[in-house]
Amino acid sequence: MAFVIYYQHMRFDIITIFPNIFSSYFNESILKRAQRKKAVTIKIHNLRDYTNDKHKKVDDRPYGGGPGMVMKIEPLYRCLKSIKRKKKSKVLLMSAKGKMFIQTKAQQYAKFSQIILICGHYEGVDERIKKYIDAEISTGQYVMTGGELPAMTIIDAVTRLLPGVLGHADSAKEETFTKNLKYKEYPHYSRPEVFKGQKVPKILLSGNHEEIRKWRKQHAQGDA
Repeated sequence: MAFVIYYQHMRFDIITIFPNIFSSYFNESILKRAQRKKAVTIKIHNLRDYTNDKHKKVDDRPYGGGPGMVMKIEPLYRCLKSIKRKKKSKVLLMSAKGKMFIQTKAQQYAKFSQIILICGHYEGVDERIKKYIDAEISTGQYVMTGGELPAMTIIDAVTRLLPGVLGHADSAKEETFTKNLKYKEYPHYSRPEVFKGQKVPKILLSGNHEEIRKWRKQHAQGDA
């Protein structure tokens, strides 16, 4: 008897001025398999396609003066308006001043049907974009050239939490920073049993699953 695995479907829409950045990463490993299984769909939207001038300009000088350029509100608005929204969707702006993206955020986002990610660039984005987004998100306390890498980070972290994406059902549950764990991830070992004089701990070879569980918890907490 054949069993059919049903996957929760997630759609990611990325708004960017550098659409070619994403292809290599999204076509490898788990993300490639997730798309092939129809667990996720990833759509890339070139913001320059939503400009109305012959130079396809997406930025301009800031009012009040100052260094750098600011991403214009008009093409962003047009692009957001063109994206077909699902019932449970969330619009995120990648921003150095946004709220920190952590594992619990990934778990929250995995419950949505669609996530739209705006990749900021230049000195920033016209402040009026706030009317059309749900949150500004940062992946760390640093400044990057653009929001493309943070967008990929969020998509990777959320995708691996979707049902059926990882090979083992418990893989995502037992990872570092998962909310229901009170300790960090334990040390891992594989073949060979001995490598340059370093041996795999005997308890992991014992087959005693209860003792192994205790050892892993103890060492994940950093105890001797």
